[in-house]
Amino acid sequence: MPIHKVKTAVRSASEVWSLAWPTVITMTSYTLMQFVDSIMVAQLGPLELAAQGNGGVWSWTIIAFLVGAISLVNTFVSQSVGAGEPTRAARYAWSGIWLAMLSWIVILLPAGFLLIPIGFSWMHHEPRLELLETQYAQLMMAGGCFTLVGKAMSNYFFGIARPKIVTLAAILGNVVNIVMNYALIYGDVGLPQFGLPPLGIPGVPWFAPMGVAGAGIATVMGVAVECLLPLAIFLGPKMAREFHTRTSWKPDWGAIRDLVRVGWPASVQFGNEMFCWSVFMTILVGEFGTDHLAAGWIVLRYMHLSFMPAVGFSIATTTLVGRSIGANKPELAERYARTALWMSVLYMATWGILMMIFREPMVRLFTTSAADNGAAAQHVVELGSRIMICAAIFQAFDAVGIVYTGALRGAGDTFWPGVITVTLSWSLIVGVGAWIAHAYPQLGSLGPWIGSTVYIIVLGAAMTWRFERGPWRTHRLVLHAAKV
Repeated sequence: MPIHKVKTAVRSASEVWSLAWPTVITMTSYTLMQFVDSIMVAQLGPLELAAQGNGGVWSWTIIAFLVGAISLVNTFVSQSVGAGEPTRAARYAWSGIWLAMLSWIVILLPAGFLLIPIGFSWMHHEPRLELLETQYAQLMMAGGCFTLVGKAMSNYFFGIARPKIVTLAAILGNVVNIVMNYALIYGDVGLPQFGLPPLGIPGVPWFAPMGVAGAGIATVMGVAVECLLPLAIFLGPKMAREFHTRTSWKPDWGAIRDLVRVGWPASVQFGNEMFCWSVFMTILVGEFGTDHLAAGWIVLRYMHLSFMPAVGFSIATTTLVGRSIGANKPELAERYARTALWMSVLYMATWGILMMIFREPMVRLFTTSAADNGAAAQHVVELGSRIMICAAIFQAFDAVGIVYTGALRGAGDTFWPGVITVTLSWSLIVGVGAWIAHAYPQLGSLGPWIGSTVYIIVLGAAMTWRFERGPWRTHRLVLHAAKV
């Protein structure tokens, strides 16, 4: 390879990594909170682990339909910066905040306290599981204002290429979550009564053990920290001087309309995919029993740790592609996307190898509860180890779909990815998964997981085709927005 191409490749990798690493940490933050919640709740037993997983996925499914449009703050901000108009960026940040608050009041609160209990009652889970998963989901929905406003803030700072602010908030949020998890889950009883007795960790005085509900409250507190710290910096004097953040606070219905107009396909794509995964876990996998649910949630927690850093690379790609498109340099956007792709594939392929080799001890980490008897714990380990093989197989393909989706979003190409994701998720995750579950019941919950494996592989191929052949190179969202 000529030396100038090597230098170009190294420079592109350096630029992607400098923006991606804080974004990776940030995007892993919420997942890490859920992972820590799962490990700590698992000490109570497999039923509590299943409740935390079910409550978390359904609350996040509803939130995900709103996050898609709010994530377009990154696209508009980065294209504004690339077009040489950085002061317009605050207009879209505030529009994201207003959209977040309206969505919380009009959608999340009513859905949390009306639809969530009805939905779980239809699933016919055992009564205690239904009670706990409903409590956890309602807590997540009540704290959804922090989640949505935090997404607006994080996408603003990603768009202006200052992700370290959000990274610091994510680290602090996780510290708060871990500390409050221990205090609220175990209370003054401590760990010796629930699991891991060799540690002998005492309880926290004056705190009553709240179990799964305590994990939910702790997560909301951690997310609040992640939201409020960037918001304080956004409103600070330095940002006010540079980006006019204090003078753009009034609702700008044109900018809000821009976010909704371009972002609704992303919302449908993201929310629908989460809806299908929720149906997949709580209904298709759930019909095989609590042990299958617990095993599935263990594997999903590791999957989240594996793909969320790739989502961080995807968001960095959105920023770099948006900036390049705003500067009318589509060839630079393409180079950034390919660089982020191989970095993500390398990372997730490594995860796939680890999942394949160490699948049994990874699953066993979640089965140390004193509430587990030996046979039940071993059953969960056996189920989880089989499912982990599916997760290992599709890791690299997942990286391809995630990064190319971010690249297309950076250019404002959201409609086609949304349509193809909806089509494939319903036909493969739900359709094929349900067919295998009923045609080959002897496979147990592994049957639906085979359907999800096919989905991720096909989706990665579809996003590759779109990026290579799509019209994204000519998109100019900022020029359109200037006329609104």
